Amino acid sequence: MTTSPQAAAPSRSRIAAASLIGTAIEFYDFYIYGTAAALVLNTAFFPDMDPVAGSLAAFSTFAVAFVSRPLGSAVFGHWGDRIGRKSMLVVSLLVMGLSTVAIGLLPGYAAIGVVAPVLLVLLRFTQGIGLGGEWGGAALLATEHAPPGKRGLYAMFPQLGPSVGFIAANGLFLILGEALSDEQFDGWGWRLPFLASLLLVVVGLYVRLKISETPVFQAAMDQRRIAKVPFAGLMRDQWRRVLLGAGAMTVAYTLFYTATTYCLAYGTNTLKIPRTTMLALTMIGVVFMAAGTVVSAMVSDRLGRRRTLITGTAAAIGWGLVMFPLMETASVVLVGLALAGALGLMGLIFGPMGAYLPELFRTEYRYSGASVAYSLGGVLGGAVPPLVATSMQAGGLGVMAVGGYVSAMALLSLLCLLALPETGDEGL
Repeated sequence: MTTSPQAAAPSRSRIAAASLIGTAIEFYDFYIYGTAAALVLNTAFFPDMDPVAGSLAAFSTFAVAFVSRPLGSAVFGHWGDRIGRKSMLVVSLLVMGLSTVAIGLLPGYAAIGVVAPVLLVLLRFTQGIGLGGEWGGAALLATEHAPPGKRGLYAMFPQLGPSVGFIAANGLFLILGEALSDEQFDGWGWRLPFLASLLLVVVGLYVRLKISETPVFQAAMDQRRIAKVPFAGLMRDQWRRVLLGAGAMTVAYTLFYTATTYCLAYGTNTLKIPRTTMLALTMIGVVFMAAGTVVSAMVSDRLGRRRTLITGTAAAIGWGLVMFPLMETASVVLVGLALAGALGLMGLIFGPMGAYLPELFRTEYRYSGASVAYSLGGVLGGAVPPLVATSMQAGGLGVMAVGGYVSAMALLSLLCLLALPETGDEGL
């Protein structure tokens, strides 16, 4: 006898814990790499390069994971649409966590030469594979358990994972920066956040193994509405929504990684703001991001996903032109304002996306569609900005051009949103 979805539905707290803790851990793993790339990886793995070239090389290894994320999305999406959301969430957590721990154990260039950066790139690639499968599954876990009219609220929980993961990652780096000398931090201290991931993964696995399959997917299984090759069906029937969804996500990535990875390096290396100060300002900015995520996710249940997203994206076009004049003052207060504004807007855009991207796709393609759109947006909006910004700075264009780039990406996302439909009032 089949148990009804209503009877089997777990409590909101259990759904929240399972969707939030996994994304928090996976984004913690992802962000500690970005922070390490901005602070130390250039000297640990590319010591023979000049500072600008070393930073570009470190950011290039950072970007590798964004290239592998769509691949991870396609692979995990295929099996998530074939055999279920829960099992793929467990596998993605293991892939990401073990790759992160391995980076923490990896010898530097001084110990094993050119093999070190090669292995670093491979492990970063594997990190991207894991994260590519994580977000879509967590978002579906929340939205497919949500009652009608509350998908934005439920999807808020996995969307808070990046904020929690970032604060945990940078908080640990901040503590280490205060507790250790520069020599200790550069020598071995930066490895500790990577090694700490092992404990977090154990906790995450325990929580996720307790959750049930989503009722929406279980109903599709019972009705035999499972695609044999979900990705092929997705590309045949809903490819346009994949591309437009990716474009809509681009501005959120651009705001986040410009404000964190690039501005962290720019603030410490060029503006000469102390590393611990920049980390603290970034963490304060992420608090604004979390607040924006909560507000916009809840508002989207009342006003609609698309309208909420268009409002935040339009505001981001203007903020791109304001952000770097504030940064250039080198005033701690104004730099903090620049980061808080960018990250707060990122939260306003990011919050509704946890429900909006899954709602764009049919059940039999939903894991693949939401994951691939999310990850493709990251290639343009996450991998590219630190590289473009560093190249602009080195090429003499100045950081004001970086602000123009942020605004251009926001305009691209706005155009994509205008071409997409409202989904908040539709069933799954």
